[in-house]
Amino acid sequence: MSAAERTEKATPKRRAEARKKGQVARSADLNGAIVLLAGLAAVSIGGGHVVGQVETAMRNTIALIPTPGVVAEEGIGKLMIDTGQAWVLAVAPIALACMIAGVVANVAQVGLKPATQALKPSAKRINPINGFKRLFGKHIVFEAGKSIAKVAVVGAIAAAAVVPALDELAALVGMPAAQIVAHLMDVLFGVAWRAAAAYLVLGLIDAAYQRWRTERDMRMTKEEVKREAKDQDKPPEVKSAIRRRQREAARARMMAAVPEADVVVTNPTHYAVALSYDGSRPAPVVVAKGQDLVALAIRRIAAEHDVPIVPDPPLARSLHANVEVGQEIPEELYQAVAQVLAFVYRVAGRKVV
Repeated sequence: MSAAERTEKATPKRRAEARKKGQVARSADLNGAIVLLAGLAAVSIGGGHVVGQVETAMRNTIALIPTPGVVAEEGIGKLMIDTGQAWVLAVAPIALACMIAGVVANVAQVGLKPATQALKPSAKRINPINGFKRLFGKHIVFEAGKSIAKVAVVGAIAAAAVVPALDELAALVGMPAAQIVAHLMDVLFGVAWRAAAAYLVLGLIDAAYQRWRTERDMRMTKEEVKREAKDQDKPPEVKSAIRRRQREAARARMMAAVPEADVVVTNPTHYAVALSYDGSRPAPVVVAKGQDLVALAIRRIAAEHDVPIVPDPPLARSLHANVEVGQEIPEELYQAVAQVLAFVYRVAGRKVV
């Protein structure tokens, strides 16, 4: 179905289903910008506390140098624990501010309702082919432009802040270290605040784009809207019975195709996938698949009709997870399936189509 036919806005039901799957508009850049601003604010407010905690820890450690016997008596572990506690107390307020900002930014974008279905493990998420498709998909132009814009903006801001101050920075030579550090921190914080503000603007643009893209992807055809409206008018018992009959009919059609399959690839007990290849299509087609009891039925029908059954657990799991019934196998599985079919044809004395 072409994207041009999807002219209708998503219905509440479609939106609810998409939310359950975790398909919501969310900008990671906006979250990052808010967390960065919160971190800078926390450092600006509590920077003295951080410096004081670190200074105290370093002074206490250095003070023990003339008395190594104390360290030997109490143990190096206690010294490391005390130093670690000082660092944790110094960094904790900043980390807490960043964590709260991250949570608030996420809740503001997607709400409080978690998408539990998105947390379920799925083989498609760890499939490297799907990962490459996401990396080099149709949105690569926008993502690449956004990355270039971030680098260019941060670089321009840093150059605009540092280049005019080069003479002033050169004049710091010979000044006390404390004054040099204080001046450099002022320059760095100025650059950081400007970069964070620019990053926030880019994050807002990205959030608007993500919302537009999500709305576009959820659009429906007029036929889908009509079908959904009809389904909503039916009682739950009727809709349940219709779905049950549809599943039974689909399973019956699937099982009827098993005798015509060229091979059944198994796990060997948990999964079974029946493949057919007659040369009229570019690649073999999955005509039936299932697990547990359905897999048992597929193997039984295949055995009754002398369809070869080949155990290949990795291939069976991959086919079951990534290919739907009636679809051709993906290109990355061509070689594995070709080896199985070649073996079957060789044993049966057939020629490869």
